[in-house]
Amino acid sequence: MTEEVREGGCLCGAVRYRLTGEPRPVFGCHCTQCRKTSGHFVAATAVKREQLEIVEGADKVTWYGSSPGVRRGFCGTCGSNLFWDRESLDIIALMAGGLDAPSGLKMTQHIFVSDKGDYYEIADGLPQKPVR
Repeated sequence: MTEEVREGGCLCGAVRYRLTGEPRPVFGCHCTQCRKTSGHFVAATAVKREQLEIVEGADKVTWYGSSPGVRRGFCGTCGSNLFWDRESLDIIALMAGGLDAPSGLKMTQHIFVSDKGDYYEIADGLPQKPVR
């Protein structure tokens, strides 16, 4: 059986990564931090740490400690949001928009909707959770 491989990267191409295995479905995160880092809400998937390999530009990833035990990775050249990493978890989240098409992934839910922006409605019919 062949393992599924997906690739992705940042806007400028300085950072490229490869995922092996099946990523989690995409969640729309409406928490304040995701909204502030992205300018809207974040659509993210996740894989086990060992399933993510930065194949190009690992030295270009800048990590920002956004809260205790959590860091966010972005391209230090173009600023693209790339990763969300809570050190206590065995997974790492990555922004779904950074994956090359076709990703084969679907959004399945919205989380932290209690923090969503006041300028939009969530009307796609997917489940909504006030927190995670």
